[in-house]
Amino acid sequence: MSNTVKTLAVASAVAAALSAQATVANAQAKEKCYGVALAGQNDCAAGPGTTCAGTSKVDYQGNSWTLVEAGTCEEMELPAAADGSARKGSLAPLERDLPA
Repeated sequence: MSNTVKTLAVASAVAAALSAQATVANAQAKEKCYGVALAGQNDCAAGPGTTCAGTSKVDYQGNSWTLVEAGTCEEMELPAAADGSARKGSLAPLERDLPA
């Protein structure tokens, strides 16, 4: 095997390892935030009658989540609910804004 081929093989292995590490670090910088996604824009867990990503039925559906930057979920500013009460994101499923 020539030195060029060996060098390319090593460089490819290093690049793959760095890419995998960056993906893990990026995933760790995110957290599931319930009740902040717009209708049809959730990442997953949209409750009964839905399958997964993109299946939430209403804006800010409490039992659907989306990934957000770690540490920002509960501090997101959201529009007030129809009754005027404040909405906040949550790290756990919520019982508010569920479809009828």
